[in-house]
Amino acid sequence: MKRIAVFCGSSAGQDSVYIENAKQLGEAMAANNKTLVYGGAQVGCMGAVANAVLDQGGQAIGVIPQKLMDVEIAHEHLTELHVVETMHERKAKMADLADGFVALPGGAGTLEEWFEVFTWAQLGYHDKPIALLNVNGFYDPLIQMLDHTIDEGFMKKEYRDMIIVAEEPAALIDKMNRYEASYVVKW
Repeated sequence: MKRIAVFCGSSAGQDSVYIENAKQLGEAMAANNKTLVYGGAQVGCMGAVANAVLDQGGQAIGVIPQKLMDVEIAHEHLTELHVVETMHERKAKMADLADGFVALPGGAGTLEEWFEVFTWAQLGYHDKPIALLNVNGFYDPLIQMLDHTIDEGFMKKEYRDMIIVAEEPAALIDKMNRYEASYVVKW
C-alpha cells in the first residue's frame, strides 16, 4: 500500500486535537513513505494533513473540482493537483489513485466519501483497507450506529470487521499495512 486517500474536514473543528492529529497523520504517512491522496484544499484538516506530509518531504496528490478552484481554496504546493469538473469525478479519481482509505473527523462530505468506499468494499468492487482515525472518540457514535445496523439485520458483522479503527495515526498506518482483504458474499 503506497497511496492513502484521506477524507477529512475542510474545517478545523472546535478542538485543536483534530488539526493536531491531521498533522500527526501526515507526518506518519511521510515517515512510512506513503503518498497522500486527498481533496486538494489548503484549509482545515485537509490543509493540515497535506502540509505535514509536504513538510516531511512526502508526496501529496490533490483532486479538486473546478468550482472549488474558482474560490481559491486549492493548495498551491502539492506534488500533483488534478482539477476535475464534479464531485463524482473527484471521488472516482481519488479511489483510482488510492491503495487505501482513511477518514479523519469531518462533516457530511467526509462521511459520504468514506461510506462510498466502504460500500464498494462490501460489494467487492475493491479490496483496499478502509479506516477511521477515531480522534477524541469522534467516530464512537458512528461505530455504535454500524453495530446497531448489525443488531437489526441490515449489515453483516463481517462488513463491520473490515473497518480498521485506531485512535493514533501511527497505529492506524501500522494496521493498514497489515490489512488482509476478505470478501463476504452478501446474497
